[in-house]
Amino acid sequence: MVIGTGGTIAGAATRPGAHLGYQAGALAAQALVDAVPALAGRAIEAHSLAQIDSSDMDHATWVALARAVAAHLARPEVAGVVVTHGTDTLEETAVFLHHTVAATKPVVMTAAMRPATAPSPDGPQNLLDAVTLAATPGVQGVLLAFGGAVYAGTEVRKVHGYRLEAFTAGDAGPLALRQDGRLRVLRAWPMVGGDAVAALAVPVADWPVVDIVTSHAGARGEGLAALVAAGARGIVIAGTGNGSVHHALLAAAEAAQARGVRVRRASRCMAGGVVEGGGRAADALPSAGDATPAQARVRLLLELLRSS
Repeated sequence: MVIGTGGTIAGAATRPGAHLGYQAGALAAQALVDAVPALAGRAIEAHSLAQIDSSDMDHATWVALARAVAAHLARPEVAGVVVTHGTDTLEETAVFLHHTVAATKPVVMTAAMRPATAPSPDGPQNLLDAVTLAATPGVQGVLLAFGGAVYAGTEVRKVHGYRLEAFTAGDAGPLALRQDGRLRVLRAWPMVGGDAVAALAVPVADWPVVDIVTSHAGARGEGLAALVAAGARGIVIAGTGNGSVHHALLAAAEAAQARGVRVRRASRCMAGGVVEGGGRAADALPSAGDATPAQARVRLLLELLRSS
């Protein structure tokens, strides 16, 4: 089952040969499948759940996607589900699906950095790799097939805004590689998630607000305080280096914690996450571990939904 949500992989440009200036999500999921000759004749169903730029991804689409994925996984004739997605918020959607879908079969996300109308689009090969992986016996969990590599959905992060080598899994590395049509498995497939499936029953309008604040030179605490005053029940701080936080922002975060707001401390670095210890002042704020700030926000949101 191929479920389309839009993104660059389904993008169309008005200027021939353009890599930028395209309309994301212009093509339906079936059109993406039809554009890959190697998929002809395979038992594939395609459905466009959304056709949006993933920078506009929203909670309602997340819920609809998780429900659709779970429903198709429950069909005995379905070997796996492929989700085509924009690259910008893919790491957030992947974490959300991991926690809200018990993926005992493969749920393989894929994407592209070039629109479908580019002279050499990367989407067709990525889609072929994703469908092939989804049909491979023994595979499980939420995954990303991209650029000849397979990543765990909970570990993947976007690290480049233009080049084809746009994703990594940080220190964890890929789970597998696609080499000349063969799958070279490097690590065990991820554990099945679904621990927050109950969150899907909560109306999106009732979801708690969780925001991200960045620590930087000259940071102020007023912005964080304003978010709390505006109703934020959770705050993720994208800290510098190993999750360090400017003293003014730290003071505001501690005040928010005293008011019952949950705070998590991530790193704005592309790799490494937060390694706890050392007795620093910022250690008073709980760490988000290896999660990026965007992934930490999704996890904190689900944590608040589980405890509500």
